Amino acid sequence: MFHNSFQSGFLSILYSLGSRPLEIWAAEVRNGHIKRITDDDIASSVLEIVSANVSTTYVTCPSDAQKTLGIKLPFLVMIIKNLKKYFSFEVQVLDDKNVRRRFRASNYQSTTRVKPFICTMPMRLDDGWNQIQFNLADFTRRAYGTNYVETLRVQIHANCRLRRVYFSDRLYAEEELPPEFKLFLPVHK
Repeated sequence: MFHNSFQSGFLSILYSLGSRPLEIWAAEVRNGHIKRITDDDIASSVLEIVSANVSTTYVTCPSDAQKTLGIKLPFLVMIIKNLKKYFSFEVQVLDDKNVRRRFRASNYQSTTRVKPFICTMPMRLDDGWNQIQFNLADFTRRAYGTNYVETLRVQIHANCRLRRVYFSDRLYAEEELPPEFKLFLPVHK
């Protein structure tokens, strides 16, 4: 999808305020829902993904299973709200040995397991809104001893609220981020 586009700085693949936030995503829903709601904490429109079963309700990008993202930027950043339920996400990358590897992070696992094609790892979320920063190049090197080439697919499972999902060339300090990439919390008077 983004193979032939110039990639530097930031590349957003989901923004909950857009007119069609899931335009390039496919949604799968069983025993749950995916809908746009207004989050009280940030007084803003967000995408809510909720299900009784984490594995059966998710959004995946790109929407076409035959296509890949082709994103070379090594940092995946997600702004999500912890709903205090089971939650997981998965990223599929291509390494310099031309092997597709998957990284799955979840808040219901306690140990990291590295298998030939998938690495599963625990993730701790704070209460409320979180910014998850995932260094794909570092994880690929540490888990497989190979170099990250590009991201092929991103899949975000229930249960969470999504504000934005984007890739960046490096980690940015809060004050370096463009305004639309920040999570504004309302000021209580």
